[in-house]
Amino acid sequence: MLRGMAHAGYWADDVTAAKEWYTRLLGTAPYFERGGPDGRPAYVEFRIGDHQVELGITDRRFAPPGTPTGPGGVVLSWHVDDLAAAVDAALALGAVAHEPITERGGGFVTASVIDPFGNVLGLMYNPQYLAVLAEQRG
Repeated sequence: MLRGMAHAGYWADDVTAAKEWYTRLLGTAPYFERGGPDGRPAYVEFRIGDHQVELGITDRRFAPPGTPTGPGGVVLSWHVDDLAAAVDAALALGAVAHEPITERGGGFVTASVIDPFGNVLGLMYNPQYLAVLAEQRG
């Protein structure tokens, strides 16, 4: 039934600031932007990584009722080749440590930070991700 991660959605009170922060972190600008009914930026979307997964940032004013305003819930972890460097880069841009770099066994290593907009950004070195990618590339 589930075929692959297609979109990750984050919330931000200031979409413009979030766009700038993620552009710096990712090293690429969003490929799509949309304004809200009042003309303020309401949504931006990046395409990330080997499979061009969508990372969307939506103005928190459009969140469904009951959406938490602080960190929590599911942690989506993005594969990175150098976990320590990725954590350091996020922290240097103003993220706050959430979970320290943690060995999980079998070569899996995780960490997470909270971006300046209150979202948990999971980071992971994942040998299974690399194995699947290598198999797909032949």
